[in-house]
Amino acid sequence: MSTPTQAPASVVSVGASMFADAVAAQAVPVSSVDWRPPMPGTEDHLATVLADPRRRDANARALSAVLDVQATLVDVAPASELLGLEKGQFLHAGPPIAWERASGPLRGALMGGAALEGLVDDPEDAVALFEAGSSVSLDPCHHHASVGPMAGVVTPSMWMFVLEDPATGRRTHCTLNEGLGKVLRYGAYSPEVLTRLRWMGDVLGPLLQGAVRAVRDSDTGPVDVTGILTQTLQMGDEAHNRNRAGTLMLLRDLAPAMVSSGADAAHVAEALRFVGSNDHFFLNLAMPACKLALDSARDIPGSTMVVAMARNGTDFGIQVSGTGDAWFTGPAQLADGLFLGDFGPDDANPDIGDSAITETAGIGGFAMATAPAIVRFVGGSVPDALATTRRMHEITLGENPRWSVPVLEFQGTPTGIDVTRVCRTGILPQINTGMAGRVAGVGQVGAGLVTPPAEIFPAALAALAQEAAAATAG
Repeated sequence: MSTPTQAPASVVSVGASMFADAVAAQAVPVSSVDWRPPMPGTEDHLATVLADPRRRDANARALSAVLDVQATLVDVAPASELLGLEKGQFLHAGPPIAWERASGPLRGALMGGAALEGLVDDPEDAVALFEAGSSVSLDPCHHHASVGPMAGVVTPSMWMFVLEDPATGRRTHCTLNEGLGKVLRYGAYSPEVLTRLRWMGDVLGPLLQGAVRAVRDSDTGPVDVTGILTQTLQMGDEAHNRNRAGTLMLLRDLAPAMVSSGADAAHVAEALRFVGSNDHFFLNLAMPACKLALDSARDIPGSTMVVAMARNGTDFGIQVSGTGDAWFTGPAQLADGLFLGDFGPDDANPDIGDSAITETAGIGGFAMATAPAIVRFVGGSVPDALATTRRMHEITLGENPRWSVPVLEFQGTPTGIDVTRVCRTGILPQINTGMAGRVAGVGQVGAGLVTPPAEIFPAALAALAQEAAAATAG
């Protein structure tokens, strides 16, 4: 006599969703586990790194250091004063690169920068200057405690924000934001681009310097950029491609000091109008705030946490806490997104800029759930934005309680990209980004979503394994 088969109370499904969907269709509760095989060829290195007795404590220290940093705005001044840049020295976004391999937008920004500094009269004449290379030098922003959006070019006369962690005195820097469209950071160098940059150096920079210093030295103390980020994430920004709330809150803090500075009223009005109409102005504070936090986690032996993701338009590179200043690079990818006007995929350059430091710190693409309106700028859908933030929790060491996502019950943003988790799951960090035209001088052509080249994470894992083996042998 046969016994009737009893339906299970619940089922756990691992991997492919087909089985889970079939069971759910029969009204049986299913718990799905999104298991994936590790990236090919990483098994041995994963075993070595995961067995490293230093790893757990090192990663806990790295994450704690990041979460403890407070970024405050303490000054605005020219790069020549802050970084010691001299005529002919240029900084750029991403890992190191020479002119010969530079992308169109990076070349365009360097050409415009050369004209801005008076090295050439016509930006087109700068090509020969950089080809010769004897009187100019290129170096990554990251090597100078700085970050630069898109091409990221910094020249000696450009004014920069200075952010400081009051507990440690550590500082980071970033140039002032030019706005969108035909701007230097997207590789444009037309006369109006250079005119705007000269105005920023002659008028905007000094006005901001006076206001920032006045607020810094007041009873209220310096502008708390970390605190503004906390509030903007509650107001619909994700602080990479949407900075509307952050820009307006910065204006709230600085405008009274600008108005009462005694500066020419027309200049003050022009500066306020420029910042207020540039929704991306706060990005250039969010980026160094994120770098300030992540730099605190550098050089912790055994830590597998990513401390920088950056692109120069040719290469995409990452740096990891436990491997020092080494860059692990692969080819920059084309973003998938929305285009301006008649531009299309053939017009776009591969991904470029230091702004992925926001995702590295847990905002930007990692916080898309807090800014569903961002999908109208970079593509995708609102459910995609929610799913992205949830998915990024699978490759991070923890979450940031300061930066929470209201729609996800105020869960903290996923923070601390872990090389081992990326290699174990195959899930790549999600970045939302602007797109520059591939031809020098074009400017912005769109915005979209992109991920790093997969191979850079196994490369970093191999270096971590080698370091772990050496530490054990020693």
